[in-house]
This record gives sequence, structure tokens and C-alpha cells, in this order.
Amino acid sequence: MMNAELVAVGTELLMGQIANTNAQYLSQRMAEIGIAVYHHAVVGDNLERAQNVLHQAKHRGANVVILCGGLGPTEDDLTRQVVASTLGKPLILSDEIVEHIRSLYTYRGREMPENNKQQALVIEGATVLDNPRGTAPGQYIEADGVHYFLLPGPPAELKGMYQEKVLPILQRVQGEVKQVFASRYLHTFNIGESALELKILDIIQAQSNPTVAPYASEGGCTIRLTASAATEPEALALIAPVEAAIRERIGHYIYGVDDETLQVKPGKLLREKGQRMVTAESCTGGLIGQMVTDLPGSSEYFYGSVVAYDNTIKERVLGVDPAVLREHGAVSEQTAQQMAEGARKLMGVDWAVSVTGIAGPGGGTAEKPVGLVYIGIAGPDGTTVGEHRLFGDRTQVRLRAARTALHSLIQRIQNER
Repeated sequence: MMNAELVAVGTELLMGQIANTNAQYLSQRMAEIGIAVYHHAVVGDNLERAQNVLHQAKHRGANVVILCGGLGPTEDDLTRQVVASTLGKPLILSDEIVEHIRSLYTYRGREMPENNKQQALVIEGATVLDNPRGTAPGQYIEADGVHYFLLPGPPAELKGMYQEKVLPILQRVQGEVKQVFASRYLHTFNIGESALELKILDIIQAQSNPTVAPYASEGGCTIRLTASAATEPEALALIAPVEAAIRERIGHYIYGVDDETLQVKPGKLLREKGQRMVTAESCTGGLIGQMVTDLPGSSEYFYGSVVAYDNTIKERVLGVDPAVLREHGAVSEQTAQQMAEGARKLMGVDWAVSVTGIAGPGGGTAEKPVGLVYIGIAGPDGTTVGEHRLFGDRTQVRLRAARTALHSLIQRIQNER
């Protein structure tokens, strides 16, 4: 099996000015064709340090090294020079590339700056990878059994070049050693990463193909199962018995698989049942509605939202009994129940989610501390209310409340009689 290392070049990455999204994209694409990515590196615009990264990659036995960025026209764009000097090869100016870059400027009615010629420097023996989306061409060269790819940093340019130029080369050089990776992602809620690992530790330790890796994810923990085989069906067949063993242990914590995240799963269930939902939110201030409607197509199952921050809205719009508010308070099981039932009745839908709580930093008491949240779910088979004690600052409490509400909705829909 071939293995690869990804090297992102640019001081702006180290300073946190831009995110290294190219690494994620390329890692996913490598996995699709059965090339294992063993290392990611980010190096600044420094010749010596970048050379060291390439020497280390070769020493570790990398078959493929993909460098992203550093192909621009400025003095600190050093990727061409780094690879050329590491391989002991000269850079040669390509008149053809110079004229191509000049034509791009002419088309825009501008004169090409002289320093753009730097982008036309080609490593001796390298294949030029055309870039119809920008001025920086890529390059490919093989040396001592290592396949080096120099790709532009802008994601739109890099993705196009990978699909059109890099992928065919990789498929060719793989030959008969090609393998396919397949993964399954099991999404869990209400269990921490450490507790989750302890419940399946023996399964994790016993596996090499597939590998089993739990990790913290948005709103909970995810278990990744990844297998390699000659074909995807064969890889998935290796995963199946291990997934079954995990489900026997912690199946009640698993709410979704693969792309079925907390945001996605409710909509998928509602679509399948032909049902719609609304929200009635107090402390979350419309956050649940935002999370639901961030997804395209949510209008098929999301009807609307009432942000009942003040008790007046709870009473006049949602029909919460003033006596309930006086006796139990806005943050109470009774209020959450009436908010959910009122929203469902008001809008005539199948499901209503209500949230009322104390997000902080002030407003908490000994009886009702900051982080106390009540979540109501009103549906065709009745209303349930859950009490939750959430931790964190105001932003975290609100976000955790919204995620917990979505998980509660998932459970209710799945358990509907």
C-alpha cells in the first residue's frame, strides 16, 4: 500500500490567518483511492525548514509527497525552490508558461508584473500541471521512488488540479498495489469520550483492520471504523461484525451513522414520516431554529419558530398559564411543557421543541443554578420534558441546550408509537 505525506507551505497558516482546509480535502481524496496519509506538516516560508520537512518525509518512507501553496509570484513563495534544491535539480524558466500568464493579464486589460515570471520556473525533469483557474501552474516529479506534487494553495485551484491532473497520475503509479478504504461513523450522545472508550476498549485493542477510533465531535462523540480491502464491499464486510459488536455494548447511545449528525438526523426522520416541526425557544434565542434551517431543504419539515424570551410572549403567543409562571417560574418543567404544547397547537404541526433555562452568567440560584435547562418535546403521542444540568459559559450552555434539544427530538421521533 502506498503512503503519502501532505505539506502545507505558508507562514499565514502558522499564524492562524487562514485554515488548512486543503489537508482535509486531500486526506479524504487519498483515502478514496487507497493511499494512506501518514503525516500532515505545516511549514512557514523558510527554505531550510521546508527542506527539512521533505528530508523527513523521504526518511519515513513516503511514496507520495503533496505540497500545497508557495507557488505565487512573490519572494516568499519558495515551494519550487525548496523541491528543486532538495532534489539537486535546477529551475528552468518556461517561455511557454510566461506567455500563458501574460495572456491572462492581457485578457483582463492589465500588464503582467515582472515578478510573475517566477511562476514559470519549472524543476528540471518535472511535468507541468496546467491551472486554468489561476496563474500558478502545478508540477509533478518523481525522484528516488518518491512522487512529488506541487499544487497551488487556493482551494478552488487545488481541487480542480487534483481531480484533473493529480488523480490520473496517482491511479497510474499505484498499479497493482491499489487498495480501497471504507469508513463508518457512529455518532453518540450523552457519553463522554473517556467513558465511551472504556466500554469498547477491548474491541479497539483487538482490531487492526478495521481500525476503531473514538473521538470528540460536535455535540458528542463519534466512533470511526475504517477498513482497507481490494474493493469497497469487501472493506465494508470487514467493518460489519465489529460495528455489530460495538452496538451490542453501546447501541442506546448511538443516534446516527455517517452523515446523520445532530443537525441532519431530525430532518431525515421527519422527511421519512412526512412530518413537520416548530421550536419555542427562550434561553437559546432561536439557535435551534437556526441550526435546523442552516441545512438546504429544511423548509420541507421546518414550519417556524417562536422566540419567547419574555414571559409576556410565553403567555400571549404560546398560551402558557400565568399561574404556572407565578408558581413554578419561567425555568420549570411545567413551563417547558406548556411552551411545547402551545407551539404545536398554534402552528398545527406534528412536533414542537421547547427550551427554557438559565444560560448565565447571572440569574442562577441555589435551587435553579446557571446551566439548568428544561427541554420539552410535544408530539403525536404526547409531551415529555427533560431536566438537564449543562456546564460552560453562556455561549456553551446555549449551544449544548440546542444540541440536547435536537437529540431529544431524534429520540422521540424514533420511539413514536
